[in-house]
Amino acid sequence: MLGSITEDPVIIAIVVILLTLIFFTYLLLRRTVLEFRDGLEK
Repeated sequence: MLGSITEDPVIIAIVVILLTLIFFTYLLLRRTVLEFRDGLEK
C-alpha cells in the first residue's frame, strides 16, 4: 500500500504543491506578524 503511494507521480505532485503552499503561507504570516509587531513598537 505504502509503496504504491510513493510511486504515484500524481500523489507526489499533490503533496509537493500542498507543502509549498503551507511553506509560503507560513512565510507570509511570519512576515506580517513581524511587521505588525514593529508597527506596534513604533
